[in-house]
Order: sequence, then C-alpha cells, then structure tokens
Amino acid sequence: MAIDYDDFARVDIRVGTIVSAEPFAKARKPAYVLQVDFGPEIGLKKSSAQVTARYTPEELVGRQVAAVVNFPPRQIANIMSEVLVVGFPDERGEVVLVGVDRPVPNGGKLY
Repeated sequence: MAIDYDDFARVDIRVGTIVSAEPFAKARKPAYVLQVDFGPEIGLKKSSAQVTARYTPEELVGRQVAAVVNFPPRQIANIMSEVLVVGFPDERGEVVLVGVDRPVPNGGKLY
C-alpha cells in the first residue's frame, strides 16, 4: 500500500538521549522503562521498551534513539508509556534500536 508524503509527515519521529534505563518488573515480557530527553520543546518522556535481549541498562544510558512522539500515551502495567522507541528485528527477531551515527541535538525531527 502506497502512502503520500502527508501520511509520512503525520508520524512525528524525533531523536532523544536515553537518560535512564531500569528493569520493568511488572511488564509481562522482559522490558526496561526508559526516560528519554527530547530537548526543551518536548522534554523528558517515558517509554517501555522490550530490548533486554540486546542491551543492558548501562549500554542504553547516553545512547541517542529515534522514537514516535505523537502517539497517545499507552498504559503498560503500572506506567504510562509516552513515546514509542523504534527499532528493527535482528536475525533472532530481537529489537535493535534505531539511532544516529553522529551526535545531533535532542528533539530533531526525522525527515
């Protein structure tokens, strides 16, 4: 199914820096609760991310990642996940996060 540019533009994907990553004990599947800094316009947002197979919390803190910031918040166990951090599946189907290959300002919009 083809989409036009206006469809793409409605999905607000921004870059942010993970400032904390904690095990999410109440999640049904192994996950972390991430706090991601999207800069002054958007601020800090929380996300539940099922990335425990590929990353430790220590590896995540300081990493810049891409996330959809204009989905409605979603209740996951006892937290509200405010953004959707995005990635691609590896050969085992585990999530590999989308990031940048050079530092960029937090909050930058994908285009």
